[in-house]
Amino acid sequence: MSLNLRTNTVSRQRLFPHAISSPYARIMSAATSTLTPAMRITPLPPLQCLVAFEAAVRHASFTKAAVELHLTQSAISRQIQQLEEFLGRSLFVREHRSLRLTIAGEQYATQVHHLLTQCADATHDVMKPYGDLELTIACSSGVALLWLTPRLPEFRAAYPNIKLRVIVRDGLASMSPAEFDVGVYYVRQQAPAEYTARRLFDEEVFPVCAPGYLAGRTLTAADLASETLLRLEDGQRQWMSWSEWFDMNDVDRQKAQPQDITINSYPQIVQMTILGQGVSLGWRYMIDACIEAGLLVRVTEASASHGGGYYVISPNDRAQNQAARLFSRWLFEQADQQTAP
Repeated sequence: MSLNLRTNTVSRQRLFPHAISSPYARIMSAATSTLTPAMRITPLPPLQCLVAFEAAVRHASFTKAAVELHLTQSAISRQIQQLEEFLGRSLFVREHRSLRLTIAGEQYATQVHHLLTQCADATHDVMKPYGDLELTIACSSGVALLWLTPRLPEFRAAYPNIKLRVIVRDGLASMSPAEFDVGVYYVRQQAPAEYTARRLFDEEVFPVCAPGYLAGRTLTAADLASETLLRLEDGQRQWMSWSEWFDMNDVDRQKAQPQDITINSYPQIVQMTILGQGVSLGWRYMIDACIEAGLLVRVTEASASHGGGYYVISPNDRAQNQAARLFSRWLFEQADQQTAP
């Protein structure tokens, strides 16, 4: 058999290795009992037939599938036949001492395997103890330093048994959906199609500096044209540049000047700003804590926005586990507290 199915061993074990009819029947009964007729998903073959089919494909043998599922070989054969009758087409070519999938069988097997694995994963997440919950969070270095890390102790206190793993990587494009459960990223226009994005904060960008940098001066947006500007390296982010900020505020200062400093790390820009080495752009909500602590001050009331914002990002290829749902809800609670009047 030429079909190559990438199967997670744990997920295989979760596909209920014992009597397959009653557990699945209970799951399907509970899942559909609250649905109105208009909401029902059709057509659906008997679920035990799908489980038998997936096992037969994986083992390339009715006999081995029967051993795994604690059934007889004839029971597996009957369930496969029932599935083929339901579909109105053959899934296997029965050869002497071997099985081979038909073209329809190959197409169907891939989808059935994926969906049963998702079902098993979701069931496992519901059944496993609270203490076993794990969560992988992804975010940019700026979000990690300025917003998320200071708040994580509160989340850990509320959910002490959730195991956290944080991946800090600038730019959602550098991440794979398989690498994380929930992300917090700046998105200027639209998140990639493989993600669901829910807005956490709107964008508002304004200049900030250390209190001592101003030395009693009051600066306008136009005055900043002659100041030392700390710039984020071009091409690294979707974030707003100084050139764009000046353009949105009708200031003629598009190019970097000799006194400007270009840095490829936003946390480093914030640190240099706190040390009084220049003026940088600050993103509201991300930079608020530094202002409230007196480390930075807002230089002018002038601001700008692309219309983008910070988003809670979830991969579309799998359902959120319990830890991801709890964390996502907590993120929005934090945002509501920060944006409340």
